[in-house]
Amino acid sequence: MANILFTPVKINTMTVPNRFVRSATHEGVLGPDGLWNRRLEEILTGLADGEVGLIVSGHAFVAPAGRAGRNQASAATDACIAPWAETVEKIHRLESRIVLQLAHAGGFALDPETAAGPSPFPASSRRPPCRALSSGEIGQLVEQFAEAAVRAREAGFDGVQIHAAHGYLLSQFLSGHYNRRTDEYGGSPENRSRFLCEVVAEIRRSVGPAFPVLVKINSEDFVADGFQAADCVELCRKLETLGVDAIELSGGVPAAPPELGSVRAVNGGPYYVDTACRVRSAVRIPVILVGGFREFFTCMETVTKGVCDLISLSRPLIREPELVLRWHTGEMAPAVCDRCNGCFRPIVAGRSFGCPRRK
Repeated sequence: MANILFTPVKINTMTVPNRFVRSATHEGVLGPDGLWNRRLEEILTGLADGEVGLIVSGHAFVAPAGRAGRNQASAATDACIAPWAETVEKIHRLESRIVLQLAHAGGFALDPETAAGPSPFPASSRRPPCRALSSGEIGQLVEQFAEAAVRAREAGFDGVQIHAAHGYLLSQFLSGHYNRRTDEYGGSPENRSRFLCEVVAEIRRSVGPAFPVLVKINSEDFVADGFQAADCVELCRKLETLGVDAIELSGGVPAAPPELGSVRAVNGGPYYVDTACRVRSAVRIPVILVGGFREFFTCMETVTKGVCDLISLSRPLIREPELVLRWHTGEMAPAVCDRCNGCFRPIVAGRSFGCPRRK
């Protein structure tokens, strides 16, 4: 009898061959134009070689003003389509699936001159507060998210994932910690979620009913006045009605304590289990859970008990892109990654991608 982790699962029209997902991870290997290159292709096809069922690309900015970091991928122009298509085709030949993550950094944009969020707030003590987006600009951004999703469909991606977690722009709107607006995009949880819901609806209208649309969302922000678990559950219900095909649950924003951030360097896990159980009981679409997974049998138990439908990994696959294949062939030792976070320093600095301890 097949282990549940190596059985397929449907996300709309996409069949994922197993229950393992590579959670979106900024690779930081592209040039100023953000177009995919051979180095990124090597990273992503290496994950497919390692039998990762669903690969979520590193975040791609939908507008240049929303670029989050150096050497980030772009989804902002049609020039992206041809480089994407070549890599996507190779990943399909290796029998994995791939979706493009769409993002905007908002108030945390790389360039302080272009940083804009729901309300003014400083990205750091060294920067002035960002400006607040106008309602007209929000409408333009809705269109830019949808245009990027259409490009992904044209390139052959199996779907898109909307990044609404970790303090990126859509997460900023969801969170009372950042969103102090008094118009239709602020105040109540319903108003704070309006921007995300408009993005989802416009993407669904633009790509049609059969193209998978996923959302990554915080289970909680873990800051005062932030997005809470109860908000998450109710919003996931609404996203399903708008045509979202799967939810990936994560947690934390830059202002959260390090031990509750999205890249915790502490032992323990998996994270966000309580909220995942509540969300999975509230929706009929697949739920993906990321955070703290290191052992095969923990992954199996989590899915078997109905906490989630798929397991998402980031840092373990930086250290061991072949981890899923290793487990599938019976070598069941835990992931070698020890959460040192050494992988992120060179990525943020634009030097390289990978684990400094990988031999």
